[in-house]
Amino acid sequence: MKNFYRRSLTVIVFLILLAALVILSMSQAKAVTAKFYKSAFQQEVSGQVTGQNGEPLLGVTVLVKNRQYGTTTNKEGIYRVKATPSDTLVFTSIGFKKLEVPLQGRTNLDVQLQEDIASLGEVEINAGYYNVTERERTGNISRVTAEEIENQPVISPLQALQGRVAGLEVVEPNGIPGVAPTIRIRGQNSLRSSINNNGNLPLYIIDGMPINSAPLTSINQFVSAVGTDPLNGLNLSNIQSIEILKDADATAIYGSRGANGVILITTKNGKFTSDKDRVEARVYSGVSRVSHFVDLLDTPQYLALRRQAFENDGVEPTEANAKDLLLWDQNRNTDWQKVLFGNSAPTFSADLNYLGGGDNTSFRIGASYFKQGSVFPGDNSFEKKTTNFSLNHRSQNEKFQLNFSANYGINESDLFSASNFVSAGLRLPPNAPKLYQEDGSLNWENSTWVNPLAPLQSKGKTKSDNLVTNLHLEYELVDGLTFKTNLGYTFLNSRQDILLPKEIYNPTVWAYVSDRSQHSFINRKSWIAEPQLVYEKTLREHNLDLLVGTTIQRNENAEYTLNATGFANGHLIGNLEAADAVSVTKDQHQVYKYQAIFARFGYNFKKTYFLNLTGRRDGSSRFGPKKRIANFGAIGAAWIFTNSQFLKNDVPFLSFGKIRGSYGITGNDQIGDYRYLDTYQSTPGPGGLYPTRLTNPVFSWETNRKIEVALELGFLEDKINLNLSWYRNRSSNQLVGYNLPAITGFNSVEANLPATVQNKGFEIEFTSLNVQNKIFTWRSSLNLSIPSNKLVRFDGLEESTYANAYRVGEPLDLVTLYQFDGIDAETGFLKVVDVNGDGRYDFDDRIIPKNTGREYFGGISNSFTYHNFSFDFLVEFVRQNGLRYYNNVPGYFGNVNRQSIEDSPLSQRPTQSITGYLAFNNAAGSEIRIMDASYARLKTLNLGYRLPKAWLDNTPLSSLQFFLHGQNLLTLTKFDGLDPQNPGSLTVPSLQSITGGIQINF
Repeated sequence: MKNFYRRSLTVIVFLILLAALVILSMSQAKAVTAKFYKSAFQQEVSGQVTGQNGEPLLGVTVLVKNRQYGTTTNKEGIYRVKATPSDTLVFTSIGFKKLEVPLQGRTNLDVQLQEDIASLGEVEINAGYYNVTERERTGNISRVTAEEIENQPVISPLQALQGRVAGLEVVEPNGIPGVAPTIRIRGQNSLRSSINNNGNLPLYIIDGMPINSAPLTSINQFVSAVGTDPLNGLNLSNIQSIEILKDADATAIYGSRGANGVILITTKNGKFTSDKDRVEARVYSGVSRVSHFVDLLDTPQYLALRRQAFENDGVEPTEANAKDLLLWDQNRNTDWQKVLFGNSAPTFSADLNYLGGGDNTSFRIGASYFKQGSVFPGDNSFEKKTTNFSLNHRSQNEKFQLNFSANYGINESDLFSASNFVSAGLRLPPNAPKLYQEDGSLNWENSTWVNPLAPLQSKGKTKSDNLVTNLHLEYELVDGLTFKTNLGYTFLNSRQDILLPKEIYNPTVWAYVSDRSQHSFINRKSWIAEPQLVYEKTLREHNLDLLVGTTIQRNENAEYTLNATGFANGHLIGNLEAADAVSVTKDQHQVYKYQAIFARFGYNFKKTYFLNLTGRRDGSSRFGPKKRIANFGAIGAAWIFTNSQFLKNDVPFLSFGKIRGSYGITGNDQIGDYRYLDTYQSTPGPGGLYPTRLTNPVFSWETNRKIEVALELGFLEDKINLNLSWYRNRSSNQLVGYNLPAITGFNSVEANLPATVQNKGFEIEFTSLNVQNKIFTWRSSLNLSIPSNKLVRFDGLEESTYANAYRVGEPLDLVTLYQFDGIDAETGFLKVVDVNGDGRYDFDDRIIPKNTGREYFGGISNSFTYHNFSFDFLVEFVRQNGLRYYNNVPGYFGNVNRQSIEDSPLSQRPTQSITGYLAFNNAAGSEIRIMDASYARLKTLNLGYRLPKAWLDNTPLSSLQFFLHGQNLLTLTKFDGLDPQNPGSLTVPSLQSITGGIQINF
């Protein structure tokens, strides 16, 4: 690793010195030449750019051909640029056909652009270290634009991707603000899927800066199982686009970091223009709520069920076993769902941005504020404050460019609970006591129940600060040869304090409980340097792109947690100096070092045949000295067959056709640091150290072999586009760890298991421009993913400790269930089969495998414009099986959903006996628990109106738009629980929201 580090450092120093020498030797001569050229031959050319209906076009790029400089149009469509009489001006804008016009001595030139909304070639995609057009890409890259993201009232940009990208699964575990969603690009590759050891996380990159994608751990019980999203500090309105890189050709240049796909987030920046500065403002507000509740029993139905249970069991109700029948109000009726998680959560967002600059320097500076309340009792909320700054500069001769971006976010949340409001809302009897006594204090009803609002006496607060910065520099050394470098730095600080006064407990039962507090601190820091040399050359019909670079990255992660007890006064809770005892439950500091050398070779002939070769040599500090280096690479090729001479004009309705394919190997080092070493943990007092992990210096990288074949078609001048992709990924050498017998004193030892996980599938992407005329436009799109996941190899599985968890040839989302055996005629209870006849029900009796993963998923969207009105919607759909919902055993203490006693296979004779309870729970682990959890959800709906430009002519406004947005408005499903997105779980579902706002540009 040290030698590799020295070699990488030597390459960096060499490249920087080479660039400096060439710049110093050439800059002065070129500056004089450029100045002489401009003063002697150039003149100012101006004009107006309009659309096909005569409307002025803002932001059209106007370049002087072969000079690589130019300007953009202002809100009146006016441009001004320096050019010679013999130059040619090139006009480009997304959604319009490219136009080249020779000046022929003219100094005033008005042009009209023709719409080309469906054109593939004009859409430029961020491929990471380089840019490529949609038409010419050899890899599988999906793009989501700002217009699809910014109006959604969500906290993380990942939530805005649901249903929009083929092959991308975004699953929100619950509706808690700030929680980390589960992200999978083309399935689960690694057997490691826990929050603390997840090998399936994609790589996040913001403006060239890699971000630690692991969720932030939390001591808040609401989110402790899934953590919080590290991207919460980003402002959605400041995102220009998100690219998702999927196949080997697109991801192999990232080496081990791209094994599970890459998500590139590009933020907005200023545009070079001679127009005046601009101000953009956006404000919206609305409400969010739970859209669906479980159909629970009311008080008469519940009490009748409970009495029937006692009668069936031949047991007399007593105050001890039937307080709901004998002690509590028989006429009281409460739907605890609506009390505990049925509130409306207000949402508010405001953004303000200022854009300025000129022909050679531009900047964008902005700030935003977002606040979302809670559906739970109490005045709790999640707040996000962000600032952003970007600076772009280019020299007069266009040789030197500088791009700097900084995004800073502060998240604060006081949403906290020590219990599960959702579980309580679903299980509390409808005649449970009232929450408060007449004096406003909590009602404990003579210690006959646990008041669900008791946790609100506690206080919790989480605050995190997140900074992401990136500096990109490039200089054209000679014609076609450019030196580039990316320099990035990020830090994240998070602190969580939870104050637990003794008032959260029943004072009669817990009279001697003391006040206590919990504290958690997380600090993440990272920097990266990536110098590169890029060479581009065109020789007649041959186009060549070469890229060589190196990466040096260092991450530091520190985390510690504290528990404090014995405060003298409730007002002092949280002040560690006032505590009788403070204990440290975690204190760790970890450093991760990563170095790499990478290269890319791109070639195309006649813009028809394309070849892309990428390679990367990675070094990671997470492996032993002899296993730290690995090589990864890919090959991608494409053929635009409609450019071939033998097909031209032969198929008039086929405007575009491309076949592409790729194969490559990426790696994975997403394990904890120092796993190859013997590690020890300190103990308080004289105990010293005790061992926590065994050494294994020979385990190495997981490897992911990816192959893809795709067909892309465009019809009727690209008004209809169809992309078909087939892929197969195989991840082997699984870094799971080998479980050890308890007598060894260790749970496991890190190792590469001889297991291979396969993900293959078929993806369909379809877009169409259905109608387009002067007043009305209608566009549609569809994405469909049909994935297949299975464990194809695991040598020695039956003899390993994973025998109960996986089966060769079956999916990783497999659940193994009992065989259902109907209802016992004697007892009236549900039965399952005791396969081995040993009188017990254990894993040996679970013989029915069922897949709970997604069979297919996707989204359908339509957008309409009529005059100045716009309307669009997205429907997300998923086909899957899930675990049938149930919240209690019918007849037991606690409410049940109506279906469990009526038309559900889990219906059995009401009982309050332990025998009936065990029988029901065995049946709940059998094949009848599986049900159709498919759903179709109206994910987003937008309605907008933009004031006509003529109305704003005598105002300082350049545009004004009103909009209305709906989220999760309607869900169609057969699932009987709260949310089919998470079947079988007792969590608050994704929230339904309606917001309205205004966008103003000056």
